[in-house]
Amino acid sequence: MNFSIGCAVWAYKGWIGELYPQGTRATDFLHLYSRHFTTVEGNTTFYAVPNQETIARWVSETPPGFEFCLKLPRDITHKGLLQPSIPSALQFLEGMRPLGKHLGPMFAQLPPSYGPKLIDDLTAFLEAWPRTEAPLAVEVRHRDWFNEPHVSNLTTILEKLGVGRVLLDSRPIYTGEDDPQLQSERRKPKVPLQFSVTAPFSLIRFISHPNLLENQPFMEEWVTQIQKWLQAGKQIYFFVHCPREERSPGTARYFQQLLEQSGAVIPSLPWNNLELPPHQLSLW
Repeated sequence: MNFSIGCAVWAYKGWIGELYPQGTRATDFLHLYSRHFTTVEGNTTFYAVPNQETIARWVSETPPGFEFCLKLPRDITHKGLLQPSIPSALQFLEGMRPLGKHLGPMFAQLPPSYGPKLIDDLTAFLEAWPRTEAPLAVEVRHRDWFNEPHVSNLTTILEKLGVGRVLLDSRPIYTGEDDPQLQSERRKPKVPLQFSVTAPFSLIRFISHPNLLENQPFMEEWVTQIQKWLQAGKQIYFFVHCPREERSPGTARYFQQLLEQSGAVIPSLPWNNLELPPHQLSLW
């Protein structure tokens, strides 16, 4: 599968009655979610590491081809230097290996305090990670990473090691109508967007506006970029976030439709193949 799309979570009660049928139990969320989308951004592992029983359940509840793109725990990425946490990172990876083919690329989200002065520490961490066995991507948030010469230095290291770059696009929530519910998302670092792929794959985190129309110009731009990367043989994972999480599934499905209409050769969305789909999500 050269293109996978999904949301940041699967256990969202607000989707009952829309994405999930009325009366759906929380224990059925993952099973139903994985029949609509092909991947999920595993933010859950940032806060707590699942036990082996939970991982086995994830495997049993998801179909072939579905992938979890898990975030490294904050105890690894948000405690200063990364090198001291290399053993913990490798232990975390070993714990996730039972996911087998359901394990997609992982990613390390670095805090805004982690700047280019720590590039040697980052390089050592990435070199210690078994990248050929378990693809890894990095998301940087310190603004200096986006200025020269740091942006070029980071790109060189990522390309040399085959590490992906997480592309965070928060532009939609900083444009358009002023919505009080956007304020929490606007506290996130507003970093420049770089259309740069440094590995055979890339993870895109699209922080969408609740109003679909506000997202349109940005989604059209992404369609153009993703088409180029797909034609170059890259594998793309696209994750839709939203301050109003109930809007994320509909926005993701709409983006899939835009790609298909553009002529991009991508796998069909499982959602479209459901014999008895839940109530159609409103896009507006």
